[in-house]
Amino acid sequence: MPKRFRLNRFAGARPADDAQHHDNTASDRTHGLAPLADSRFLFPLPGIIMSPTGAIFKTGEPNMLSVFRALLLAVVLLSPVFDSMSLAKEPALSPTQPTPAEMAKRAGVKLPSLPWHLADFWWVFDKPIEDFKRLEIEITIDRDIPDSYNLYISPVGLARINGLDFYGGLQTNVNGWATKTSRTRVHPGMGAIFSRWSRDKKKPIGLDHVRKLKDGLCESAGYEGQFCSVRRPFRWGRGTHVFTIAKGKTEKNQTWFDCRVRKKGETKGVDVGGLRFEGSKFSYWARHSAFVEVYSTSKIPRSGIPKVNVTFGYPRFNGRRPKLKRAYAIHPDSGVAASPACARVLGRGQDVRVEVGAIFKRKPERRVYDVLLAQ
Repeated sequence: MPKRFRLNRFAGARPADDAQHHDNTASDRTHGLAPLADSRFLFPLPGIIMSPTGAIFKTGEPNMLSVFRALLLAVVLLSPVFDSMSLAKEPALSPTQPTPAEMAKRAGVKLPSLPWHLADFWWVFDKPIEDFKRLEIEITIDRDIPDSYNLYISPVGLARINGLDFYGGLQTNVNGWATKTSRTRVHPGMGAIFSRWSRDKKKPIGLDHVRKLKDGLCESAGYEGQFCSVRRPFRWGRGTHVFTIAKGKTEKNQTWFDCRVRKKGETKGVDVGGLRFEGSKFSYWARHSAFVEVYSTSKIPRSGIPKVNVTFGYPRFNGRRPKLKRAYAIHPDSGVAASPACARVLGRGQDVRVEVGAIFKRKPERRVYDVLLAQ
C-alpha cells in the first residue's frame, strides 16, 4: 500500500502503499459485445453443409462451388470458437514494449507521477446485496508478466459492507512485514493482497484484525488512512484465476472474511489470509469496481508498463449475478489520479476487457464512458 494518503475517485480515499494505489487512464475505443454463439453454431453446421436441400447447396449449382460456399461459411461461423480457445494452446505473448518515457515522448505527452491507474471500471447494480456471504470474480490474463514490472490487477477495486471499505487483487510485487512484530518491509515477489480500512479511516486498526499465513505478510499503518492488510506470496501467471472473498467465523459480533485465489477448474487454490470486520450480518453496497494499475516500490521505483489484456468476469455475490443498471470506465488525466493514456476498456458479452498497450493521446471526452455489457 502507498506511503502517502491519496484521494481517489472510488471512495474519497484509498491506499497508495509501497506496492499499490489508485489512479486511472486510457480508452479510445468504446465498447462491444462478444460474438454470439460459439458452440451453438457448431451443431447446425453438419446439416447446413451436407444437406442437399440446405441454403448452401442449390439445385443446378456445380458441386465444387457448393463445397466452396460451405467451407467459407464454416470458417466464418467457427471463427469465434477458434478465437476463444484455451490460452494454454496459444503461443506465449510478450509483455515487452518501450519504456514509459520513450512512449510518452513519441506521443507528445508528459508522464504524471506514479502510481498510475491504467483503467478503473464500475458496475452499478439495481440494489444492494443483502446478507452478503461471498464475492467471486474471474480474472483472465492473456500473458505472463514478470516481477520486473509493478502491475496490480484488482478484481476488488473498492468494496463496501456495512459502511466498511476493503479491496484486493494480484500483484507482481507484494510487500509488507514478515511477522506481526516486524516493521521491516520485505519484497518476496508475486502474490495477492487483501486490505481494509477502519470505519472512519482515522481510528487505528491493529494486526489483531489480520489472519496471516506462516509465509504471508501483513501491515497496519495510517499513512493512507488507518488500514490493515494481509498478503501472501505465490506465483500466478497467464490464464483464468478466481478471486474470492468469503464470510468465515463470527465471534462476539466480529466476523472473519477470508481471501482465496485459485486457477479456474481447480478446487483448493491459495489461502491468502483473512481480515476481521465488525458485525455479524452484512449488506454489500449496490456497486462494485475493478482496476489495473502500475505502481511504485522501493524495489522498483519506476516500473515499465507491460503490454497485456486483462478480462474481468461479471462479479457474483452469494453465487448470483446482480441485475446491472450501468457499467462505465474512468480514465483520469489530472490530480492525484492522473495516469498516461495507455489502456482501453471494452465490453465482451458479460465480461470486461482492459487492453493495455502503448501510450497515446486521449480525447478529453473519452476519459469517462459507458461500457455495454450483455444481460
